Amino acid sequence: MSYFDHPFLSLLCLLPLIFFTVFRRQKQAHRRNPAPQSYPIIGNLPGLIRNRHRFHDWVADMLSETPSSTLQVNSFLNLSHGVCTANPVNVHHLLVANFQNYVKGSRFRDHLHELLGHGIFGVDGDLWNVQRKISSHEFKTKSIKHFISDVVSSQLAHNLVPRLSTASDENRAVDLQEILQRFTFSNICKVAFGVEISSLDNVDSGFAFAKAFDDAVEFCSSRFFNPIPAVWKIQRLLNIGSEKRLKEAIRIVNDFALEIIKSKENEEQIEENRDLLSRFMSKTSSEMEFEDEETRRKFLRDIVISFVLAGKDSTSTALTWFFWLINGHPRCERLIVDELAELDSNFTYDDLKKLNYLHAALSESLRLFPPVPINSRITVDDDVWPDGTHVSKGWFSDYSAYAMGRMTTVWGPDCREFKPERWLDGGGGGVFKPSDQFKFPVFHCGPRTCLGKEMAFVQMKTIVVALMREFEIVAVDGGATAERMMNPPYTLSLLLKMRGGLQVRLKKRMGV
Repeated sequence: MSYFDHPFLSLLCLLPLIFFTVFRRQKQAHRRNPAPQSYPIIGNLPGLIRNRHRFHDWVADMLSETPSSTLQVNSFLNLSHGVCTANPVNVHHLLVANFQNYVKGSRFRDHLHELLGHGIFGVDGDLWNVQRKISSHEFKTKSIKHFISDVVSSQLAHNLVPRLSTASDENRAVDLQEILQRFTFSNICKVAFGVEISSLDNVDSGFAFAKAFDDAVEFCSSRFFNPIPAVWKIQRLLNIGSEKRLKEAIRIVNDFALEIIKSKENEEQIEENRDLLSRFMSKTSSEMEFEDEETRRKFLRDIVISFVLAGKDSTSTALTWFFWLINGHPRCERLIVDELAELDSNFTYDDLKKLNYLHAALSESLRLFPPVPINSRITVDDDVWPDGTHVSKGWFSDYSAYAMGRMTTVWGPDCREFKPERWLDGGGGGVFKPSDQFKFPVFHCGPRTCLGKEMAFVQMKTIVVALMREFEIVAVDGGATAERMMNPPYTLSLLLKMRGGLQVRLKKRMGV
């Protein structure tokens, strides 16, 4: 056997060439795109490990150090490449101008397929188009808007306010984030499936599903933030660790979804029901063809999961940060309370539109703490962004809504301050003035803009009106002080949930 026939010795001989090639590729990439805190071979791994607890602020810091608020991401051993931006011009290019070149792609499917399947949030092309078409039509109907408004009002009156009133009477601290999560879950079950969960404390199959769904989201999220993807892939292959727990959580999720679908199939005149799943089932039966019943049910299962993902935690997450911020800014709280005092007790959908300061405060909260802090695509073909950033085929292309809210180039030198007035024409007493959507991509932009944006604001306003007219909500930790604003307590996940929850005490408000 010759010297080069031995596999180990051959590998040793090739290592210098491998490292030279990797180093050269990274040096070439660095000459094209800024890549702060990136090193040959190990890429951004050291910075990721050091800043894992403050990942989004770390990304914002690096983006602010680059000339165009865009950076290149280099993974460990050069296994993947990507770019991340907080530049509105690039966001427009990514989500609108060259929309067809940026897709969810294999990376998104690989990380989230067990949970999302072929639902609207994880697919491209025809599968996305047909779901978007049906969803867009349903969200534009007046009947669904009134149905959602009625559900929220009913749930507030019968579930949320009574529960908080009891906590107030007992002077007991509660985790507002957890309570809001349960409340929004009850809402989405009623709106999306027509399922009534009568008690927020009811531990039934519904809340078992909610727990399993949360676990599945967390396990899938950890895949994205794992610096060495091979680790979770090996765990999945061997069915051990978090991947085994993910599999168990998905089983519970699937069982619940199938139970919901069967209940809808047993209902008569399904097209006359007002919940979203019934409407979707009616539309798909006339506009889509399936190989067999099992395929149809799998597709409907993915629709169920999409509804839950869209409506379960995004609103509760947004409101948690809103109440945290308001606690640290008493002047803003007073202005909101004063505005609510002008609202009739039997307010309507149109009355909510007149709450300019509340709308500004919610928008400002979303600017600083977007429920989905970062969004990702895969590049189909080589491209050059408006700022000169080179993006190669197969690279991931991210934009950080969280970082964008902290860019002085986008929002000015006071960008890290909570100032609802920046959204008002003429200051504190002015009319709400929408921002350029590419400066504020919290609800996404372009063809994939969130269909539920308007209803999300209606839901958030309705909840804030009900709670702030009834209670003074006092954060146990004092809320968003200047120091805490610099190091906010969030978790590293697909959603920007508050780490440890939001502990509050409630006092009955007088004279509102």
